Amino acid sequence: MHCVSTSASGCLFGLAYGDALGKPTEFLTVEAVVARYGPGGPRDLEGDPALVTDDTQMTLAVGAALLDAPEPTPAALEPLLRERFVAWAHSPDNNRAPGMTCLRACDGLDRGLPWVEATVAGSKGCGANMRVAPVGLAPGYDLDTLAGVAQLQAAMTHGHPTALAASELTAYAVRLLRDGAGLASLPAELRERCRSQRTTYRGEWLGTLWQRPGVASPADFISRGWDECAGVLDRLDLALAGPDDGGDPCAATGAGWVAEEALATGLLCAVRHAGEPVTALARAATTSGDSDSIACLAGAFIGAERGMAAWPVQWLDRIEYAGQLARLGRAWD
Repeated sequence: MHCVSTSASGCLFGLAYGDALGKPTEFLTVEAVVARYGPGGPRDLEGDPALVTDDTQMTLAVGAALLDAPEPTPAALEPLLRERFVAWAHSPDNNRAPGMTCLRACDGLDRGLPWVEATVAGSKGCGANMRVAPVGLAPGYDLDTLAGVAQLQAAMTHGHPTALAASELTAYAVRLLRDGAGLASLPAELRERCRSQRTTYRGEWLGTLWQRPGVASPADFISRGWDECAGVLDRLDLALAGPDDGGDPCAATGAGWVAEEALATGLLCAVRHAGEPVTALARAATTSGDSDSIACLAGAFIGAERGMAAWPVQWLDRIEYAGQLARLGRAWD
């Protein structure tokens, strides 16, 4: 069931729902999650409103910057992303165990450093791609623009090539789903993207980011990221070849603290349980890893494919930031 008309809203609300379900389980073992929620994992929102984490907060920051940009160029977007990221860093609501990489980079951005100096060069944490879904939803971006915007928003805080490649793949997956692709087709599509983009360094977006000790060229730099993403997609294919064993999804595709594993484990839950969206979120939240980020990506993917029809109607008014999520969704549906 593909619902084009609410694809953007479904993606954004799905991301927030997954984030909220994974928030209480992020630092728990699978055994502790099962003890608290039963073998099915968390299947309903808690609290009124149900609180989200920095994953949703930063997604809203990226989305607002994209909406405000007069055109999708580095010159237009970088100051807007900087402004939104710094505002997030200073917000009193930024008290949801935010990632240290984002905080450190935002401090440099706040001090006016060029972003290539503010970024944390060695980090490929999932903060790079937990927030990138809006790039896949923004209408009118061709694939080169999508790639550039996805990589820039990642690179401003996470300078590792794998953070850039995984962010592009995450946004590309959202775009494919929104355009009518099925979840089951995504692993092969993403593998082909890894192959075709392996040596493409987007210098107009990334500038001198590639210049590191031991890196011979821009292509050498970026290919390292695409190769790591291709490697985790191999693990995803192996996992999807068998049935769900009911165990920890992280055992197959990684704990999700880094960008490529968050993508793969979120996809694993989404593809495997595409017909049961709440189950997909519950499985993603019942992990030993970065449960909120894994579940938020699983929710983004399923919502982009199925629209708002994927989600329980009664959740709509119970999620934190519902008004901001709805505003972005309306802009892009």
